[in-house]
Amino acid sequence: MEINTLPLAVGHMIGMGAIGSCLGIGIMASKYLEASARQPEMMEPLQSKVFLLVGVLDGAFIIATGIGLWFALANPFR
Repeated sequence: MEINTLPLAVGHMIGMGAIGSCLGIGIMASKYLEASARQPEMMEPLQSKVFLLVGVLDGAFIIATGIGLWFALANPFR
């Protein structure tokens, strides 16, 4: 009897990517709000950097999801 662990691996890949991305965005947003409350004049310069980093964090999750779905549908290890 062969146990197929690919669905478990794909679920972990997508789930851990989502958790990491959400935690990273949450921590970064809280630090941005904290910094802008302390120094309101820095809101504008920091806002563009925050949006850039949100895109990078979401991009990493989307890439992990794409690779996970590729493994689930194509299964290159068979």
